[in-house]
Parts: sequence; structure tokens; C-alpha cells
Amino acid sequence: LHVVESGGGLVQPGGSLRLSCAASGFTLDRYAIGWFRQAPGKEREGISCISESDDSTYYAASVKGRFTISRDSAKNTVHLQMNNLKPEDTAVYYCAADSRTAIQSMCQTPSYLFDYWGQGTPVTVSS
Repeated sequence: LHVVESGGGLVQPGGSLRLSCAASGFTLDRYAIGWFRQAPGKEREGISCISESDDSTYYAASVKGRFTISRDSAKNTVHLQMNNLKPEDTAVYYCAADSRTAIQSMCQTPSYLFDYWGQGTPVTVSS
């Protein structure tokens, strides 16, 4: 049972990427899902979370209006569409799934106690 991130890469400033978080062995619809990122020398921060109950969403101020989180239930996947990328978005991006945490808390207080964490996918925004 695990989650796997994909879709990272190198992109120029102003470009777009779509990250995917796919689950193996369980159904993502039953979990709140969060996207987090960690830049070198910085703490892991929550950037976007989606609830399991009504698909309500939460965005950090740094990405609001540029990033969109969504579920694809048919593919058991959660996407993070990232537009207008900036150099400061450069980081390793992780997804996590948790069945017990409200999305605002999940995003504001990343915890290694969440049910599942992926291994991360790197995103580099550079010209």
C-alpha cells in the first residue's frame, strides 16, 4: 500500500506542470490528500489539500490562484495542476493521504504520522 508521485521536471518560469499522486492497494477517495513541497534547506510545507468528504480544497497563499488540486476517481489519482510557475516553486513535491485530519490542519501542519507519504517528485523552475 503506497502512493506514488509523478509529473515533475524542469520548466521555465511562467510554464506549467501537472503532478499526479496515484495510489496502489487502496482508494484515494476515502482519504484527504495533500500536496507538500520541500526546498533545499527549508522545512516541508503544505501547499494544497483536498477533503475526502466533499472535495473541498485548501491552498497556501503562495500558490493560490496558480495551482489547482483535483481528483480523478476513475484513475484513483489526485492531480496538482501548477500554472505560472516561479523559481521559488522549485522543490521536491510530495503527496500524502490521511483519513483523520481536516484539510486545513493537514496542510498547515505536515506530519510524518499521516497514513501514507510518497517518495516525492522534483520540480525545477529555471530559465
